This record gives sequence, C-alpha cells and structure tokens, in this order.
Amino acid sequence: MIPMLDHIHITVEDIDRAEKFYDKLLPLLGFDLSLKEYDAVPENEYRIVEYHNNLLSIGIVNQREAYKTEKASRRKAGALHHIAFHVDSTAEINELYKKIKEIPATIIHAPQYYPEYCPDYYALFFKDSEGIEFELVSFNRKKYFPQ
Repeated sequence: MIPMLDHIHITVEDIDRAEKFYDKLLPLLGFDLSLKEYDAVPENEYRIVEYHNNLLSIGIVNQREAYKTEKASRRKAGALHHIAFHVDSTAEINELYKKIKEIPATIIHAPQYYPEYCPDYYALFFKDSEGIEFELVSFNRKKYFPQ
C-alpha cells in the first residue's frame, strides 16, 4: 500500500471567517475554488465547506454550540497539532511566504532552515484565522526516506 491521505476535516470556531481565509490560502496550495462544495445536516449542527484537489480534500466544519466555551489547544490529546505541505523548492516557499502574509495569516516563523530536522529542511510556519498551525516545508524527502 502507498500511504496517501484522502481528506482532512478540521473543526473551526467560526466557519464563515475560516471560509474567507481558506478561499485565499488553498488556491496557493493547488486547490481549485471551482471544486469547492458545501453540505449541511442541520439536525446534527453540521456544516462543512470542502475544498478539493485530485490528491487531497480539506474540509472545514463548524463546531457545535455545546463546545463554544471550550478553548482549543493543539497540545490537547486528540487535537490537530499542525498540517505540513511539502513544497518543491525553497524559492517556492519564499514566494508563498509573501502571498500568505497578505491573506493575512499569523506568521510564527518566517522561512528558514531547520538543521535539527535535517540539513536541507527549509520551512515556513503560520496560523490560519482559527489558530490552526500550518507548515510549508521543502527538503529532499527521498534522500532520507528512500522507499
């Protein structure tokens, strides 16, 4: 089996605010807004906006009213810590950095090398409108994981 994610659904605090953010971010990462879909199951307090690419779909889902007072933490068991997208080159990360700053995203760490991960590990870290952390990373994956 070749490990490959099919879709990720992320629960967000404010789905309308998140949709505006993701409408700007995801096209930069190869998603086509013309393939965006909506669905809802009102009796389950469920709304989703789903973005598609031929390799991966990302959905943003509203949180239930019962959880509105709970504070999200990426370090809480069961929580999403961060999502990383592999990018072909450091130059592409630098270009995406300029565009992501304009969305605006909250930049955690501007693009830089992280030799503690591996000598050519180059990454940008930022948060979306809901505080979810993303990483754009470029390194020679096949060199370190040759399968």
